[in-house]
Amino acid sequence: MEIRDSVEPASCKNMEDIRAEIDCLDHKIISLLGKRFQYVQAASKFKTSETSVRAPERFKAMLQQRRVWAEKEGLNPDAIEKLYSDLVNHFIAEEMKKWKQENDTA
Repeated sequence: MEIRDSVEPASCKNMEDIRAEIDCLDHKIISLLGKRFQYVQAASKFKTSETSVRAPERFKAMLQQRRVWAEKEGLNPDAIEKLYSDLVNHFIAEEMKKWKQENDTA
């Protein structure tokens, strides 16, 4: 993907500018999600049980914090909570697979 100077939304001259900026942002977001996933995978080595992998209290607190951040950004907190709930549940499932492989005593 081409690296480009960012154009503020109000400065976009046409739909091509807007689409290019959205694509650039989405590429950065996906890259950051990939990095987040690397941390999730690295966390598995510090977990001592399936419950610690799932970390239900942390999950609940994390979703609440994302709701606060969403509100501060003028975003719908329900939509952001759903997005993160889906994303993190997927990451937890992947971390659980890794944790079970690393802790397989059979």
